[in-house]
Amino acid sequence: MLRIYSSLSRTKEIFQPIEPGKVRMYVCGMTVYDFCHLGHARMLVSFDVIQRWLRTMGYQVSYVRNITDIDDKIIRRAVERNVRMQDVTSFYIDAMHADEKALGVQSPDLEPRATQHVGDMLGIIKLLEDKGLAYQGEDGDVNYAVRQFEGYGKLSGKTLDDLRAGERVAVSAGKRDPLDFVLWKSAKPEEPAESKWESPYGLGRPGWHIECSAMSNALLGMPLDIHGGGPDLKFPHHENEIAQSEGAFGGEMASVWMHCGPLMVDADKMSKSLGNFRTIRQTITNGVADDQASYQANPREAEMLRFFIVRNHYRSMQNYVPENLFDAQQALDRLYQTLANISPTKYEGIDWDSDFAKRFRDAMNDDFNTAGAVAVLFDMANQANREKSPELTAQMKALGGVLGLLQTDPQQYLRSATRYVKDAVQPNTQLSDEQIEALIAQRQSAKENRDFATADLIRDQLKNQGVELEDKAGGLTQWRRA
Repeated sequence: MLRIYSSLSRTKEIFQPIEPGKVRMYVCGMTVYDFCHLGHARMLVSFDVIQRWLRTMGYQVSYVRNITDIDDKIIRRAVERNVRMQDVTSFYIDAMHADEKALGVQSPDLEPRATQHVGDMLGIIKLLEDKGLAYQGEDGDVNYAVRQFEGYGKLSGKTLDDLRAGERVAVSAGKRDPLDFVLWKSAKPEEPAESKWESPYGLGRPGWHIECSAMSNALLGMPLDIHGGGPDLKFPHHENEIAQSEGAFGGEMASVWMHCGPLMVDADKMSKSLGNFRTIRQTITNGVADDQASYQANPREAEMLRFFIVRNHYRSMQNYVPENLFDAQQALDRLYQTLANISPTKYEGIDWDSDFAKRFRDAMNDDFNTAGAVAVLFDMANQANREKSPELTAQMKALGGVLGLLQTDPQQYLRSATRYVKDAVQPNTQLSDEQIEALIAQRQSAKENRDFATADLIRDQLKNQGVELEDKAGGLTQWRRA
């Protein structure tokens, strides 16, 4: 029985989809004006694991994750570069997709863009206006009247009294109350023509919050089974979504609200506004590839980053420091080394009646406790190493696949270079796979001729170049990069 922690009730609840056997899940996605950073990676991977597990448990999942492709930041970036907004958004959407692919993040079933649903947004604004929950100010903006919605603050736990600090801030000419937020922004003369739409309120563009209310309702309907996003979206974005959607349509917007935990850097949340962010591609390549055609992620480092995220519970606060990446790489390497040493039998499906699989399932059914599920994988590796059991490594690989892990050929994985191993020798010139194989062949020939001094010299040479050898029965030598 699956239990999920709801940010709304602040408790774990037994998950009961509105329509038996089907799950409608909406997750707030990216504003595409820059490369995705590691905080985004955590959100992407966390909800990827969640939808994978729901499908594993037999649910028919409709997973929608939106793209915000109209925003102040996008407009500024386009003006700075003297290009169209679409040029900016298309480039960073492609970059996001490349990062997702590298991290093993499966594509959502639908990926709507805000600019495709402006009509739906205007329809909701009209409903809110008719109900006295929206008004057009003197400056042309259309605002939501927060104090007219009785349930405002129920998700974040903030009351209107808590929010009164905002009253000390100067109120724009168009707002009746400093707590009110924008639904429709009146066009400014200096803004590009492509950022403006015709509306009953004049030329303008939608505010940020109204986008997700419109797209989720248009594609999935209300109420949603699950609405999710990053930790910084609970307030004000999701709080405002609730006010808009429930104000317009009545009823609940979503049965379960889910938020992953923050990724921290020196006690501060990783964010672009703080300037302490590191992009996904900086972490899994040797640099930032502005040219998508030349972008190539390091598969070993990419899976390490996914493992780094998955080994922690999605709601926990996770700390980004290089030492934690080193540790994640070494831990993942141990699992792959087990698969390399004990080749799994042919996959015939997960044996859910086995003790390990039951423990894995119990962990995942306890609010998607991936930390507990990963611990099961290490227990399986330990037993497989003791018993030399290919059946057990086959099950380990299959369960790892549920988390999006352990699907690369072990030898290929271990031969990939990585920067994330403590005290690893960093060679001045990295040997190619072909050079390594040639040296191993020379070493084998030396051993056959009982020239053990030369064989040892080659082993030491390879070790100094960050290549470790393991001699197997029958004269076979396996190698891996440290």
